[in-house]
Amino acid sequence: MKNRHLKKAFSMIELVFVIIIIGILASVAIPRLSATRDDAQITKARVLVASIRNALAMERQKRILRGEFKVIGEVGDSTNVFGNFYESDGTDTGHAVLEYPIASEPNKKDRWSFNGGKYTFKSMLGDVIFEVINGKFECDPTKTSNTNSKGCKQLTN
Repeated sequence: MKNRHLKKAFSMIELVFVIIIIGILASVAIPRLSATRDDAQITKARVLVASIRNALAMERQKRILRGEFKVIGEVGDSTNVFGNFYESDGTDTGHAVLEYPIASEPNKKDRWSFNGGKYTFKSMLGDVIFEVINGKFECDPTKTSNTNSKGCKQLTN
């Protein structure tokens, strides 16, 4: 007569092998996930730069159609980085740059801040600095104020 009450369980060796395989998979997956997060932050900043540039171009076209030729000096201030358009003389136009402006959080990583006419993106790329020059949102990697030309290229190309 066969014993029908045998315990069916995993042996210790089988459990160790499963744990080793899970460890190998985790060691491969975790670096890839962190790289994906970095890529997402860069893509988010790249999309925002494109949005700002499009908003500036549209505002410039609206002004030309109305017969106004004032130069846009800034897009926001220290409390609201991409809030309203400002004339070159510092006058607030009251027209929103973005539908949902980004509040300034200068002490956090991966954030935009505004200081003295310069818009700084702090990220793993380093500090990437943009300015509104002749009504255009520009990042010039040759300027001495820009600490990271690689970041400039990644956010504008």
